[in-house]
Amino acid sequence: MRPAGPGGPPPAPKPPRDTKTLALKGAGLVAIAVVSCLLWWLIRHEPETTPVADTPSKNGQFQYTLIEGPQVTSDCASKSYGDTKAFFTETPCTRLSRALYTTETGGKKALVSVVLVTMPGEVTATQLKALTDKDGTGNVSDLVRDGTFKEQGVPKISGQDAAYDSHVTGPDVAIVLAGFYDKKTDKPVLERIATDALRLSGDLRR
Repeated sequence: MRPAGPGGPPPAPKPPRDTKTLALKGAGLVAIAVVSCLLWWLIRHEPETTPVADTPSKNGQFQYTLIEGPQVTSDCASKSYGDTKAFFTETPCTRLSRALYTTETGGKKALVSVVLVTMPGEVTATQLKALTDKDGTGNVSDLVRDGTFKEQGVPKISGQDAAYDSHVTGPDVAIVLAGFYDKKTDKPVLERIATDALRLSGDLRR
């Protein structure tokens, strides 16, 4: 068909532009751009993690410094007191290793005694743990109590203010006592130190 001449009907008008839709699309693109910029800024300016007060060691929560020992013997009876001494007189151990450590946390310094007792078997090891876990039954003497370590100002860690923990692994019994220097107190933290220090008994097996 030939196109209409000058005298033909006028061309159909173009449909009006949907300005509302265009405005919404434009606003959406702007919002996406703003969110993207905000996310990028947050990634670039992520705050650093605040370090905790306790510096963790490689395999535990606290770091320790060895200050005495290990002292090794097979005579547990002479290195213990109370009912624990009587127990060793009837049931001798096969090996005893003792050491002293220090650790610091929150501005407080703690003395930590770590003892590893090797018994003839798991049954006697469990019996020893059950005995030392009770109050008033004595214990293996730490290196301060028996006079081996004589540094001035060290705390006594065999009293009620000390923290205690123990663990049995086969014939081995690990016993830990811990106390703060300068008569400082924080029993919950001290108990955490004692529990954490049980792992140091692995060094006393060598």
